Amino acid sequence: MGPLQGIKVIDMTTVLMGPYATQMLGDYGADVIKVETLAGDVMRQIGPARHPGMGPVFLNTNRSKRSIALDLKKPAGRDAVLRLIESADVLIYNVRPQAMARLRLGYDVVSKLNPRLIYAGVFGFGQDGPYAAKPAYDDLIQGASGLAHLMAIGGDGTPRYVPNALVDRIVGTHAVGAILASLVHRERSGRGQRVDIPMLETMSGFVMGDHMGGLTYEPPLDKGGYARHLSPDRRPYRTADGYICVIVYNDKQWENFIKATGRDDMRADPKFATFAGRAENIDVVYAELARMMLERTTAEWTDLLDKADIPTLPMHDLESILTDPHLAATNFFPVVDHPTEGKIRSMRVSAAWSDTPAKPERLAPRLGEHSDEILREAGFSADEIAALVKDGVTRPAPSRQD
Repeated sequence: MGPLQGIKVIDMTTVLMGPYATQMLGDYGADVIKVETLAGDVMRQIGPARHPGMGPVFLNTNRSKRSIALDLKKPAGRDAVLRLIESADVLIYNVRPQAMARLRLGYDVVSKLNPRLIYAGVFGFGQDGPYAAKPAYDDLIQGASGLAHLMAIGGDGTPRYVPNALVDRIVGTHAVGAILASLVHRERSGRGQRVDIPMLETMSGFVMGDHMGGLTYEPPLDKGGYARHLSPDRRPYRTADGYICVIVYNDKQWENFIKATGRDDMRADPKFATFAGRAENIDVVYAELARMMLERTTAEWTDLLDKADIPTLPMHDLESILTDPHLAATNFFPVVDHPTEGKIRSMRVSAAWSDTPAKPERLAPRLGEHSDEILREAGFSADEIAALVKDGVTRPAPSRQD
């Protein structure tokens, strides 16, 4: 049933950051109610799809949830969501707090209705600084946290964004941790609380934890940066017929590498002989490894390095990762039957519990699929639900043919 069985989450998030966090909570067993506008989460429209509103990005960040469609700008819609909040354990939102205040759904309002509620906001910036009301997106925070600059140093000098919604997913993961910590505190105190998880502060700590370097000290000892991470040859190595991912890191691994490759000269070279020497000359070390890797095929290097217990893995593309032998053995990418979308490739929950295994029971919902069901659970009568539909506050559940 999952370790969070019995926890009810009101999910008022869209796009990626919030939905990624709430999917994790749902995967762990929480009952996640996704509150959508009548038009639905915009991520429903991204990517190729078999049916409108059921694109792959949405499918892969919104399983383990139920969907209700509500127009929160109408008084009846706001009243409906307040009925849901009354019995909830967690409310999570990812608009700016000012927008929640305009909807009259700020913490000052909902905490009076439900003092045990964990009121979690994932948004751009801490609310005590000058950026408090600014909008924020993954790309902007990658740049502002120094990540694009680091990509330039390690690449061709051009600042670039990582080709992944890295910020959204990292901050979403931090949000899960903050919410779970708040639930533990509530168990001890009986009180809920507001918790803010800002993107810029979270990512600044994430990036600078590696790259603060000499800037850690006052006055600074250098201009910061972790040299190994910024080496131009820290990348998958080209082999005689492809690429391979290899890291020769500690002294034991270097001794095994030297024996396996017959490079006894490296033992006497201070640039290679010790951990400190390699760290000081990391560009030289990585450049020499890059040159050596060209001498054998990928298969030859894989065989040699595995026998020498040197850390190595294949460099996958977006298709080959689906057939990785380890991921295949652990059934990480199971093909499942979605009730309306047919066979889709899903992804397993990566964590494992000995007593409360988390196995998602719901695939991503259609827009408003559970509106009636959720409203009935909140105490609405059939006539009240019909009136909400008639007044455009909610929408009926779509048929399987829609």
